[in-house]
Amino acid sequence: MTRPWITDGRLHFAVGVEDTFVPQAVEGERPIDEYELTEHYARVEDDLGLAKDVGCDLVRWGVPWYRIQPEPDRWDWSWLDRAMARFGELGLSPIVDLMHYGTPLWLDGQFDHPDYPRLVAEYAAKVAERYPDVARDFTPVNEPMIHSLFCGEYGYWPPYLSGGTGLTRMATQLADGFRRTQNAIVDVAREEVSFVHVDAGMRYVGDVDAPEHAEHVRRLTEQVWLVEDLVTGRVDATHPLARFLLDNGADEALLADLVAHPVAPDVMGVNYYPLHSTEVFEAGVHHGGGFADPRPTRDDGTDGLAELLREAQRRYGAPVMISETCVTGSVDARSRWMAESLDLAADLRAEGMDLVGYTWWPLFDMYEWTYRHATGPRADHLLTMGLWSLEEAPSGLERVATPLVEQFARHAAEPRFGA
Repeated sequence: MTRPWITDGRLHFAVGVEDTFVPQAVEGERPIDEYELTEHYARVEDDLGLAKDVGCDLVRWGVPWYRIQPEPDRWDWSWLDRAMARFGELGLSPIVDLMHYGTPLWLDGQFDHPDYPRLVAEYAAKVAERYPDVARDFTPVNEPMIHSLFCGEYGYWPPYLSGGTGLTRMATQLADGFRRTQNAIVDVAREEVSFVHVDAGMRYVGDVDAPEHAEHVRRLTEQVWLVEDLVTGRVDATHPLARFLLDNGADEALLADLVAHPVAPDVMGVNYYPLHSTEVFEAGVHHGGGFADPRPTRDDGTDGLAELLREAQRRYGAPVMISETCVTGSVDARSRWMAESLDLAADLRAEGMDLVGYTWWPLFDMYEWTYRHATGPRADHLLTMGLWSLEEAPSGLERVATPLVEQFARHAAEPRFGA
């Protein structure tokens, strides 16, 4: 039985609290914990109250695994108990991000550790078992292809693998942990649960048919969906990336097992940022991608979002959700995008798309991942993205309402988004 919010015919409004965790520190790289940077640990009760104030019934929100399991045989539930109690008081449903980049400090090799798939599933089951009355919607891994790129191909984050072999190792490890996580939660759930799978929507435009780019673009276009294809059992011998994976060291037995024992999304989420989600290829120009050698981007607005949502629904046959969106910019720019993207949501639903959720990410401003490689204060890395702005004050980071708060609440109450 599917969770009622997925089938009741409404567009459900959500916000996200940025929850990237990369707790491992090495020379020249400091930890990232967005909850610490934004002071969410101290302000969690008030922050969740802000989500309730704007008319949300869902919050995309993550668990800092490295903090609740500080040692292999020790669990510290104190902060998570506080947070889950507040969700219950407010009547908000968390869509729980179980993995948003960070593994525990004691796990040598991080995602590359041979026991990672088993350990992440055990952790997920403990969370689900502890909070059955509150935590009923789960994202096993947020943006698993971004994980694979940053930790695998680009070597930015632990375990610092690189190239096609690194990408393949990360994608298959994450996929194995992903499906084990989902199965483990089902095994312990005492209430009906749902699974919201989420990945970053990416598009490639420009001179994509140029001889020097065509093969690469074909790989990238399929790669957007690779981990989701793995966990849903689609990567058999006929898959466009099967040869790439095998040539780069994929375990054939694991690939066969993923085909034989798939898991499915109850909702397929697409993360889309109009200023970043469409990359441009230029004839005669070569970029490696990522922070080190980025390709130029193009703002294709709602056209790009519509294309990715249609592809997600076609590919997986599940209801879809705009699981992250916003623009980084002025309040006016954010206001325009909110209105445009919600108009698109209404139009797609009118056309018959089973679009069940819309998430503004984040609830309040966040800090750019460049913080990890810098030495200056967090203020140097502030991203103006939220409904509330973050402003430094003697008492800490104040949440200051922007006009977007009222706008979001107004949209959430519009009759056109009801059943």
